[in-house]
Amino acid sequence: MSFMQALQQAWARNNSLVCVGLDPEPAKFPAHLRNDADAVFTFCRNIVDATADLVCAYKPQIAHFAALRAEDALERLIAHIHANHPGVPVILDAKRGDIGSTAQQYASEAFDRYGADAVTLNPYLGRDSIQPFLNHADKGVILLCHTSNPGAADLQDLSVTDEHGHTMPLYQHVAKIIARDWNSHGNCALVTGATWPEQLAEVRALVGDMPLLVPGIGAQGGDVEAVVRNGRTAHGAGLMISSSRAILYAGNGEDFAHAARKATLELRDTINSYR
Repeated sequence: MSFMQALQQAWARNNSLVCVGLDPEPAKFPAHLRNDADAVFTFCRNIVDATADLVCAYKPQIAHFAALRAEDALERLIAHIHANHPGVPVILDAKRGDIGSTAQQYASEAFDRYGADAVTLNPYLGRDSIQPFLNHADKGVILLCHTSNPGAADLQDLSVTDEHGHTMPLYQHVAKIIARDWNSHGNCALVTGATWPEQLAEVRALVGDMPLLVPGIGAQGGDVEAVVRNGRTAHGAGLMISSSRAILYAGNGEDFAHAARKATLELRDTINSYR
């Protein structure tokens, strides 16, 4: 099953637009995991097992594993999701962007080594840097468009002129060119931050029903109602609304996974109340 098929089925089956970000920080783990030599895997696996019927995707952040020398845990975690919760797609949040053979190696890392269903990428280097990923027609290619951080405006809001002489912010040109030229396999999606709801609406208008991955609610202050109102498709879907810290660290006792489930359920229901 392709990433897009799995995502659409998970939206419907779990009635959910929630994407849980898996960003392990051992300093925040419950005390009873401190002596677990495999704590990163144990923590993330328990979160996944407690929430898999409530989400549309999982999004492990590669730096949170690599910095801990826990790439092996990441491989096993993705394999665990595929084996035990088939149909819930996994997005490797890596924000890769490079050219030629290096881009091919990054594609192999994401899809062959880790077995991810999709990967986040930086389109700044242009089409040829993305092509090795686009060639995997069954995999999701999720490109940064308008990110959630305050510095997004430094470059992404700069005015550019397209080939027809039309002036627009760079992020809108990025959205337009991806939707028009790069999405021939129908496997592209865009990252649009929850902290910029007006820009989210403008991107949605440009790209039709293309899925949008939306970080920035919760800890970063994005407004769920504004995200759903501005970002949903006519069918009330089209969004992967990502939450990490607010779900992962909802509880710090032995029942941390149950607390994570409760937080995921609350977010799912809040989102659905605006759909």
